[in-house]
Amino acid sequence: MLKLSPPFTAEKMRALKVGDEVLITGTLFTGRDAVHKHLHEGGKLPPQVNLQNGMLYHCGPVVIKDDQGRWKCVAAGPTTSIREEPYQWQVIRDYNLRGVIGKGGMGDKTLAACKEHGCVYLHAIGGAAQVLAERIKRVCGVYMMEEFGAPEAIWEFEVEDFPAVVTIDSHGNSLHKDVFAASQAELAKHL
Repeated sequence: MLKLSPPFTAEKMRALKVGDEVLITGTLFTGRDAVHKHLHEGGKLPPQVNLQNGMLYHCGPVVIKDDQGRWKCVAAGPTTSIREEPYQWQVIRDYNLRGVIGKGGMGDKTLAACKEHGCVYLHAIGGAAQVLAERIKRVCGVYMMEEFGAPEAIWEFEVEDFPAVVTIDSHGNSLHKDVFAASQAELAKHL
């Protein structure tokens, strides 16, 4: 397991390759459909949300307030990423994003943006929402809750040893494409 912590630079991301297992420590911002569409259409981020050289997590977390009124994340599983494919390349380009975390992979536009801008796509384990929530040490803030609602809001998490696997690297390699091609080749043998 490779430890990945700030600063998240293009150089650090270019050192990673498909198949690398990482443990991420630092700040993650969540962003799903509403945020991506908002940015694609020219919307702005709140000043507290700095995606420059950052990590964006495709996640609609389950977050509650504790007895002291502080937010606590109780489930933080990844959202299917392909829904963001029409927009993700632009967010990577415009915000110098260095990592995108989700599940299921991304398409050719995101693959090209990762290669051009020194970004990686990291696969988080689906079905492990409570386990992943344990890696969130603090909810630092929530933004755009009124506009988008809790699941689509931008949540700022401080994480420690958040596990993920690099499945698209910044060299144009995609584990998702490789698996699809191998599956198609195997299927063709049986037709």
